[in-house]
Amino acid sequence: MTAPSAPAATACPEVPEGTVRLRPHHLLCMLTFIGEGYSPAFVAEYRRIVARLGAGAEIAIVAGPDDICAPICHAAGEHCHNASVMDRDREAAESVTALLDLEIAPGARFRLDADRLARLRDAFAAGTIRRACADCEWAPLCDGIAASGFEGVLLTCRA
Repeated sequence: MTAPSAPAATACPEVPEGTVRLRPHHLLCMLTFIGEGYSPAFVAEYRRIVARLGAGAEIAIVAGPDDICAPICHAAGEHCHNASVMDRDREAAESVTALLDLEIAPGARFRLDADRLARLRDAFAAGTIRRACADCEWAPLCDGIAASGFEGVLLTCRA
């Protein structure tokens, strides 16, 4: 008997092999990822995704659960489908779209590079793209990481 597979992300179900499916608010979460998370499986998968993004993997924006959510979104009581999380996605998409002048909407595809990552982190540290972080349980951790100059983060990109 095989384990149930994670639900497919919506609005961009078919992406090329190697493409990372991300919901918009994870564009903010990845900026401060230091290897902490909801479960060991979640952290292990997040580490793999961050390594792929740092190596230049394409990002496909999706609506709803994405590759980062996959290890936990099928568990009972998980928040991946909650309206509050969808609101976070909307707010993050608006903020990141304005900052990068790149439409962040389901179906959009792009690659993260050193310039985009620096712009995202500068804006995150300044608080200008953090509306989506309101009431997030991870906000205090992310505040500290941003205040430290992003010391210990795992996502880096080639120039």
